[in-house]
Amino acid sequence: MTTTTLITDPMFLSHDPGPLHPESPARLRAILGALEADPVAGATWVKPRPATFAELTAVHTAEHVSQLMSLDGHEVALDPDTAVSAGSWKATALAAGAGIVAVEEVWSGRAQNAFALVRPPGHHAEAAQAMGFCLINNAAVTAEAALRLGARRVAILDWDVHHGNGTQHLFEERSDILYLSSHQYPFYPGTGAPDEIGRGAGRGYTINCALPAEQGDADYGAVFQDLFLPALDAFAADLIIVSAGFDAHARDPLADMRVTERGFAAMCTAVRDIAPMGRLVLLLEGGYDLGALAASVRASVEVLRGATEGFPAGVGAHAPEAIRATRAALARAGHPLST
Repeated sequence: MTTTTLITDPMFLSHDPGPLHPESPARLRAILGALEADPVAGATWVKPRPATFAELTAVHTAEHVSQLMSLDGHEVALDPDTAVSAGSWKATALAAGAGIVAVEEVWSGRAQNAFALVRPPGHHAEAAQAMGFCLINNAAVTAEAALRLGARRVAILDWDVHHGNGTQHLFEERSDILYLSSHQYPFYPGTGAPDEIGRGAGRGYTINCALPAEQGDADYGAVFQDLFLPALDAFAADLIIVSAGFDAHARDPLADMRVTERGFAAMCTAVRDIAPMGRLVLLLEGGYDLGALAASVRASVEVLRGATEGFPAGVGAHAPEAIRATRAALARAGHPLST
């Protein structure tokens, strides 16, 4: 049976963007409460460490990191969606460090796979800007850590319902990072159109499947089977990172998708089975219905431990249209990943 490392820390609860904010400490409490009440057998818990300034500035500007550090101990609204509290900087540095620890566990062979249960989330954070509840881009910091450890190619698959604009922009000119995203579109943050396929040396290494609202488990199954899995197979990454947001769930209040916890388990099964030597790291992103979030995370952890879930049969009319639009954009790039 595979070995699975779960990484978290009480410090993540100290990030509090304010009353009624959807990205609240209650999210992580719900996840940890569910896993503690009914533990997944064989999963090992590990503590993270804070990411260093050098590790953070491998993807962010020094000015951005220094500004966030200067806000330690303060309460400041950075934009209408994104705020810091007194404990936010310590939680943020620890969240980025948790991704690094996850990669270290997997790359060293101490674990087959890992799930960093962190907050704040990260995939909207740009090189020099916090936005969309995100301060530091955890997935990008994690990918750079994997490359430093010896990975030649890293894939980042983002199944959060919102497009990971920050992750895309940080890597869109590179061919050693493949970024794949399925997301509701048009929707916040307004990026992620199918013709956003990367630039320069990275042309063809960004794959956006822009889905209309109301897509369910079978629709996501078509995206994975017809688009993501062939692209991952062609790219032959040394490690796969998942920006694991669970806000495409049917009960989530911030989006309009119809995925269930079984659908997330099927996505996790698909990427686990194609991960090179099983090397897979999940990083918690969104998900704002507490019950749906806890159930979906648990279902994913069970898959990491060896359970299997398949996608249901039947696909609606719009998922194939979205897949075709993405394939057409990649074909125009003339890149092998379009085949």
